[in-house]
Amino acid sequence: MGPGECVENLPRRIEAVAGRSCAVLIEGELGTGKELVARAIHAQSARRTAPFIAVDCARYSETLFESQLFGHEKGVFAGAEHASLGFFRAADRGTLFLNEIGELTPSTQARLLHSIKQREVVPVGCTEPIAVDVRIIAATHRNLADLVRRGRFRKDLSCRIDEARLFAPPLRERRGDIPRLARQTLRELARLHDVPDKSLSDEAAVILQSYPWPGNDRELRNILEVVIACCEEPVINVSALPREVRAVVSKRPARGETTISR
Repeated sequence: MGPGECVENLPRRIEAVAGRSCAVLIEGELGTGKELVARAIHAQSARRTAPFIAVDCARYSETLFESQLFGHEKGVFAGAEHASLGFFRAADRGTLFLNEIGELTPSTQARLLHSIKQREVVPVGCTEPIAVDVRIIAATHRNLADLVRRGRFRKDLSCRIDEARLFAPPLRERRGDIPRLARQTLRELARLHDVPDKSLSDEAAVILQSYPWPGNDRELRNILEVVIACCEEPVINVSALPREVRAVVSKRPARGETTISR
């Protein structure tokens, strides 16, 4: 599944790949909920009772990331006061989700490829391999094929992680989901911040559907975080929405319709 394909196919694709043991590559823009797709695959798989470990590959420096990914022995470097399992061994019998895998350095790509092929890891400071049983789900907002052509990503690693491919569509292609997603997010945020639930007016929902959401699901959540913190009323109306969201509307006709500015 890729850009331009039917958005409604995604749940069926998740269900289909969940029942297989293959590695999965999830593509999509930043903020499109690729980790949620990965978690859904894990939750419907035979590994659902085992750990799901999510790793942001863009977060760590190369040296730190290799010790975090593969583990390390006590005292192998300054600050290593205790031995570490590493993400691979923490996910044993479960799923290891490698988000933004296109950011990995060539050295880490090589070590990752070895671990996937041999189903083992060699912790930093150790010489003996340790067997692991993990399912790899990777995600990226980049075009991996282009990175391979440019020599920035290993072709053999790309083949290993791309046994099945899913596409997380941008929020602008799921406008019909926005009111439901916004109301669900508001409930989650209310519980998270221990505040009374807030409802969303129909007019505010229409405006949320009209906004282009360049930051996708993540931007929606961030905006609702601000709204729920600042709005004291039980109902979130248009006036409670940020100016940049309200700016997509040029006027508000009398019959509840909304005209979108061009």
